Amino acid sequence: MTIQRLLIANRGEIARRIIRTCRDLGVETVVIYSDADAGAAFVQDADVAVALGGNTPAESYLRVDAILEAASRMGADAVHPGYGFLAENAAFATAVGDAGLTFVGPSPGVIAAMGSKLEAKRRMADAGVPLLPSAELTGLSAGQVADAAAEIGYPLLVKASAGGGGRGMRIVRSAAALTDAVSGAEREATSAFGDGTIYAERYVAPSRHVEVQIFGDDSGRVVHFGERECSIQRRHQKIIEEAPSPSLDGETRAALHAAAVTAGEAIGYTNAGTVEFLLGGSVGAASEFYFLEVNTRLQVEHPVTEAVLGVDLVRLQLEVAAGGSVPAQHEIGPVEGHAVEARLYAEDPTADYLPSTGLVRAFAVPAGVRLESALDDGGDISQFYDPMMAKVISHAPTRTAAARRLASALAGTVIDGITTNRDLLVRILRHPEFLGDRGDSDFLVRNDPAELGRRLVEGADLALTAAAAAMALQVRHRAADPHTAHVATGFRNVVTDPQRTSLGLAGRRIDVDYLFQRGSLTALAVDGVTLDRPRLFSAGTDRVDLAVDGVRQQYDVRLGDRTVSVTGTAGTITLDVLPRFAEPTTSVDPGSTVATMPGTVVAVNVKPGDVVAEGDVLVVMEAMKMELAVAASSSGVVSAVPVSPGEPVEAGAILVMVETPD
Repeated sequence: MTIQRLLIANRGEIARRIIRTCRDLGVETVVIYSDADAGAAFVQDADVAVALGGNTPAESYLRVDAILEAASRMGADAVHPGYGFLAENAAFATAVGDAGLTFVGPSPGVIAAMGSKLEAKRRMADAGVPLLPSAELTGLSAGQVADAAAEIGYPLLVKASAGGGGRGMRIVRSAAALTDAVSGAEREATSAFGDGTIYAERYVAPSRHVEVQIFGDDSGRVVHFGERECSIQRRHQKIIEEAPSPSLDGETRAALHAAAVTAGEAIGYTNAGTVEFLLGGSVGAASEFYFLEVNTRLQVEHPVTEAVLGVDLVRLQLEVAAGGSVPAQHEIGPVEGHAVEARLYAEDPTADYLPSTGLVRAFAVPAGVRLESALDDGGDISQFYDPMMAKVISHAPTRTAAARRLASALAGTVIDGITTNRDLLVRILRHPEFLGDRGDSDFLVRNDPAELGRRLVEGADLALTAAAAAMALQVRHRAADPHTAHVATGFRNVVTDPQRTSLGLAGRRIDVDYLFQRGSLTALAVDGVTLDRPRLFSAGTDRVDLAVDGVRQQYDVRLGDRTVSVTGTAGTITLDVLPRFAEPTTSVDPGSTVATMPGTVVAVNVKPGDVVAEGDVLVVMEAMKMELAVAASSSGVVSAVPVSPGEPVEAGAILVMVETPD
């Protein structure tokens, strides 16, 4: 059997990744897309694209009937689910088979068993795989939940039995926080996976998150493709992954691989899967490890395994789905060098990972690394889907070389239009703890993400000056052009007084004061600090060559309507262009709590008449597959709640009004 035409039941970068392998194999591709994705790059990449309508996942990528109808219309003979959405949905895998199509993944029975983390734990216990103490909480009374938690011991982790990606997960450090954690995890699990079943598990911190890539075929053979480490996480979601793991000695590595293969054999696993483990003990020594879960799909981080082993895991997925065999264990490897992957998210680490939406006007990653992206040189980041916009992967002979190469590539990446976690990733990859193999689960506890992001402000004087120079030159060009002279600005009565450009960086307003006389830069101050010996060698609206105190650098500049991006040897920074004077804004009544971005209200915790204190969570919103807690900014009495659960809201919408004593 061979696959002739494949329908990809997914979107974004994973759809593009699958299309690339299909193109190499001569397999035709069909994609489905929502209204929000009509202009997306993956739609252009595929041979055929079928519109499903709607914007939300429920209206599009989760519609099993519409997906199968599209497969039938387009003559597809197989379906690849990618990851996320329906990838670990046993009912979907069954429906694909019932429609006479090949499902690229494990059997529905295995998906169902491993889709419940509780059932997976029971299976692994029978197979002798080490487990953490845990207990199911769904259906228990408050007293029984408290007793179960006390038996496990604090700190513990409340987790959703279904799904993954860090959703429906809460760390509980004391009995006082247990009730809120249980209700929050149940609510999020129900919203994300349609299954509110939760359980508690001992929380080990600091720890290492190590997973083993397995593959099985119809003959019953299960093999492994080595391990990956994914310990650097935010909100229990991975942001940096690498292969091989730097945390394992030879004995632990062999035991971990054997346990993963045993797990696969115990459940009759076929196609690609990942067995995830938690690793305790000291780095580089024989350590205890515990089973976490089996992901019955291709993982986001699969490129690092491909890099060090020289394999194409998507190709092997298609071959096994068509009846082919996996290689013998001795035919896999050896591991060559080290690979590191960073997930580029549209979010602001300095603002508690607030998601960012909008138009990416420019996106470019330097050569020398592998890029898996939902975007080409730009595109829209929608509020309806996961905020991950790209993965960047480096491969080098050593771990240090791979980390440095990746950090350099990310620093030189041009991202214009939205806020991302790029600068946080660069600082992690260059951090002495990470480079010294201390990148454990507590890395972003010991190192404040907001502080790491704010460090970008340091040493940015030249870049800020380059931005101001390019903007000033743009104004001069407008003044010289008879078609735009009427909109040019910068007129001064006293030509010996400096001009000012106001820019926003990392939440700060920074004023750049400069003076040009007879074509030369004669005075320069950034944020009120006068800089020595400024010299402008050349300037254009897209490139600036300047020096301060004898230090000379060249910058590429991209001017937007409200932003300016500056790229130099240290990387790219994106600045907000701020008005000299405050602009009129739409006012809201005092005490109003507003939505900071578009989303959906999932919970309202107050009603009119309730007394609230500063910091109390008033409303919980969901945007870009993340829950956002909206807290009271001051104490007072709730006077109005104009929203209700399930209601979509726009940025700036009033959620709750609180009357304060003053």
